[in-house]
Amino acid sequence: MMLKRRSTEAGHRRKFLAVIDDTPECSRAVVYAARRAERTSGGLTMLYVIEPTGFQHWIGVENIMRAEAMDEAEAVLARFADIARRHGSVEPELVIREGKPADEILALIGEDEDIAILVLAAATDKEGPGPLVSAMAGRLAGHFPVPVTIVPGSLADEDIAAIA
Repeated sequence: MMLKRRSTEAGHRRKFLAVIDDTPECSRAVVYAARRAERTSGGLTMLYVIEPTGFQHWIGVENIMRAEAMDEAEAVLARFADIARRHGSVEPELVIREGKPADEILALIGEDEDIAILVLAAATDKEGPGPLVSAMAGRLAGHFPVPVTIVPGSLADEDIAAIA
C-alpha cells in the first residue's frame, strides 16, 4: 500500500527521486533534480538498483558477484552525488537496492512519504526514450503514485539551469 505523500506538512520536505544507472543521459536527470531541490528547498534522493544476476550455482561466486556489484553501485552513486553537489546545495540521500528497477522505484516511493517527484532523463538516440522511461510510461501509466518529470537527454547544464 502506498503511503500518503506528506512533503507539504510540517517537519517534512518534498524530495526529488533520481534513478541512477549507466545511461549517458542519467546526469541530466541528476542536474535537474539537484537544481529543483535547491530552488524549492527540497531534498534529493538518488537510487541505484542492482539487478539480479540469476547466477546461483555456487554461493561463493554469487557472494563475490554481489559484493562487486555493491562496490560498483557505491562508486557510481558517489560520482553522481558529486555532480549533484556541483549543481545544487542539497546533499543527496543515496540508496542502493537489489531487484528490478521499476519494482524498486515503486517500493522506495511507497516507503518514503516525502518523495513527491520522480525525475528521469530521456535517451537521445533513435532507439526510443530509454528502458526506464518506457517502463514508467508504459506499464505503470495511470497508476503511478507521484508525478514523473522527464528531462530531455540533450539539454546542456545552462539549459537545465534556466528551467529548473
